[in-house]
Amino acid sequence: MDASRRPSGIQQLLAAEQEAQQIVNNARAAKSARLRQAKEEAEREIAEYRAQMEAEFQKKLAETSGDSGANVKRLEQETNEKIEQLKQQAASISPEVIQMLLRHVTTVKN
Repeated sequence: MDASRRPSGIQQLLAAEQEAQQIVNNARAAKSARLRQAKEEAEREIAEYRAQMEAEFQKKLAETSGDSGANVKRLEQETNEKIEQLKQQAASISPEVIQMLLRHVTTVKN
């Protein structure tokens, strides 16, 4: 009777080993599937974030480029006004500067 139990015990061990191996394989497959799913979710979130950032960038780019023409015109106008102001100041003090230069050039010191 002991001899007949041994093959049965070995068969039970082999069956248990096969069952354990099947459980391990199922766990690995489940882990692999979950990792793939997590990777796909992460890629989808990254794509959504990238699209959102690109949309914000394009919006800001459109806002600033639309204003750049107005900014250029405004800056040109301010520059022209400043140039005219400087020309007027130079014209108003030009006679005084000429008189001062003539006085210094014509004065002889011993």
